[in-house]
Amino acid sequence: MFDGYIYAETMTGVVRFPYKAGSTEPAAKLDTIVEGLQRNGDHTTKTFVIARDGSMYLDIGSATNACQEKNRTKESPGVNPCTELETRAGIWKFDARKMHQSYSNGVHYARGIRNGVGIELNPNDNNKLWATQHGRDQLGGQGGNWSFPESYNAENPAEELLQVNQGDDFGWPFCYYSAEEHHLVEAPEYGGDGKKTGQCARKKEPVAAFPAHWAPNGLLFYTGSMFPARYKNGAFVAFHGSWNRSPLPQAGFNVVFQPLNGEKAAGAYEVFADGFSNVTGGTTGNHRPTGLAQGPDGALYVADDAGGRIYRIVYTGK
Repeated sequence: MFDGYIYAETMTGVVRFPYKAGSTEPAAKLDTIVEGLQRNGDHTTKTFVIARDGSMYLDIGSATNACQEKNRTKESPGVNPCTELETRAGIWKFDARKMHQSYSNGVHYARGIRNGVGIELNPNDNNKLWATQHGRDQLGGQGGNWSFPESYNAENPAEELLQVNQGDDFGWPFCYYSAEEHHLVEAPEYGGDGKKTGQCARKKEPVAAFPAHWAPNGLLFYTGSMFPARYKNGAFVAFHGSWNRSPLPQAGFNVVFQPLNGEKAAGAYEVFADGFSNVTGGTTGNHRPTGLAQGPDGALYVADDAGGRIYRIVYTGK
């Protein structure tokens, strides 16, 4: 909601329609704000956030897993330079009040973000931009593209929480975050062995890391007064769960809280809400957290796109 309009993503951009409080009538007219964005490939969502000054920060996910010559094909080398980075795998800045914008009107704000589904401004940190990143797949094991053990693929790469400034480069597809090395390492498509840093030493590291293949979809910085004060110093992240953790059980399907001290992690993440899925071996959960919102009373709302529900979480002081 911005300037009396509801904004919504499409496969190729963003539209808006006027909102009248209490009305349940369908929108009579849609305005096209952004159009003509790439829509093919692995990641087609166009998540965005709008700042108070009307700046719209919009993520365009990558078309491929790791910018290989043949996507998701065993030992196919990476394309270098990865031309996909010019129109995908990054964040663009647009004007939420102008219509019919496309790439030529936007600012290529940040790059090297494979799929930043969670994107938010932090009101507790001067409204700086933050995002989550879905890490890559198929490093090894059955169905993997490279010779890493199945156990390595199950634990790598870590999912990431990013603080995003204009001009930042977070490394995709050349790099991924190693759970063992605790920093970015070179991808095998570009000569990596799970340890070498190479060019990744020049990329921006995440603020915090989470278990592999949990799929972070929602991001929220709490400003309410219902929860204890410490929840204003961190981020809530909704994890949708994934398919790529064999031989480990599929996981995620929860909401975590990541404590922060400014733009640094202030300790390990904490599972804030779980129990959304009772499936331990399948590829999907019965209930999968995907979106987060804060109510005017400070309650936390969690959207579940598998079970078709919205949960309201409140604090009673007990």
